[in-house]
Amino acid sequence: MKEASRGNRPSPVRTLYLMLCGRLPLESETGLFIMASTLDVVMTYLLVNKSSTGNHTWFVESNPFARYFWESWGFDGLVFFKFALVALVSIICQIIARQKIEVARRVLYFATLMVTSVVIYSVVLMVQHS
Repeated sequence: MKEASRGNRPSPVRTLYLMLCGRLPLESETGLFIMASTLDVVMTYLLVNKSSTGNHTWFVESNPFARYFWESWGFDGLVFFKFALVALVSIICQIIARQKIEVARRVLYFATLMVTSVVIYSVVLMVQHS
């Protein structure tokens, strides 16, 4: 594929080609972030559904935006909202990685750490209230 470049950077067409047909930078870091986010969705579902049985409500979604999607469209809306955010963070990190891969790697590690801390907190809440 012939490409035009700007300085040392490949053209946007070449970058799109590599993204669609080749390996993306930071695949393992992005995979960890997606896995942690999936666990967050599962724990949220388990906590909110478990707490809604009986007369008591123990847990609610504390994020007001996520709660809006949960209350308006149910679990499907919550999954859409959370994974739209995952996609947004992943795309932003891929864009950053084109220029500064270490910065993008740190952003993904930070995001994964934050989501993992929420998952751990959810597990602690579930153990305490079971």
